[in-house]
Amino acid sequence: MDRRMFMASAGAASLAAMAPALSGEGSRQRESGRSFTLHYAPHFGMFRHLAGDDPVAQLEFAASEGFSAWEDNGMAGRAAEDQVRLAKAMERLGITMGVFVLNPGTAWGPHFSRGNADDLERFLSETRNAVDVAKRVNATWMTVVLGTREARLPLGYQTAYAIDALRRACDILEPHGLVMVLEPLNPRDHPNMLLAEMGHAYEICRGVDSTSCKILCDVYHQQATEGNLLDNIRRSWDEIAYFQVGDNPGRREPTTGEINYKRIFAELHSRGFEGIIGMEHGNADAGPVGERAVINAYRGCDPRGDE
Repeated sequence: MDRRMFMASAGAASLAAMAPALSGEGSRQRESGRSFTLHYAPHFGMFRHLAGDDPVAQLEFAASEGFSAWEDNGMAGRAAEDQVRLAKAMERLGITMGVFVLNPGTAWGPHFSRGNADDLERFLSETRNAVDVAKRVNATWMTVVLGTREARLPLGYQTAYAIDALRRACDILEPHGLVMVLEPLNPRDHPNMLLAEMGHAYEICRGVDSTSCKILCDVYHQQATEGNLLDNIRRSWDEIAYFQVGDNPGRREPTTGEINYKRIFAELHSRGFEGIIGMEHGNADAGPVGERAVINAYRGCDPRGDE
């Protein structure tokens, strides 16, 4: 069977399987608080002053405020028993697990850009480990960062090497219905990264040709890199599986910078996006007042959130 046809069928099945996690218990929990239209995902520490230091207490607080998703970049580094404890709490609260970082060991060097066999095996080992983590925490999406560029090698070769490595990882992820999402990073904060622009991410995902390899569109990074946010989202739409947000400059909550998040969220809602939007930012103000301001910012920008 043609690879794209096979993966389209598999993708439809996995999306159908994920639907209850995003619309069942989570919807009932949100009705008990103040509902958000979209699935925003805080992270541990974001509401520490309002909820306390215990991670489960933070999940409980977020659920009581209407949040239906969560993300934890460092989940793979937690002890297995802690992963299970957090997963049970999220299941009880109707919270869907968002991304964790699949490849912390190969994310920040030239591991994808030089076609090295040892680099590839290390990445595939991380991928196999991520499958085990994803099963424990009921995750579907995992962030992959494609590392740095090789200064003396044309970009086309580096892109091809990355595609080859990602195809190998898809062979591991596809049978489990898991999705790695490639995150372009802006060159101001992260110079010399192999992947910085949405168009390049789109090219790579088309080359890999799998529902297990999609784009993580971090709106903060893309505003800093190239702007033209809505046009890039529209052009890349069929390869985007996950969003993260933060205002620019400063990487704080919406309304603290120049990005019109009310318009961005309205676009996602109008397109029927039912996935997760990671709150990948800090708080503009410290303490409980700052944490409440984060919640209020999302209420104000959420589609229909001001009605």
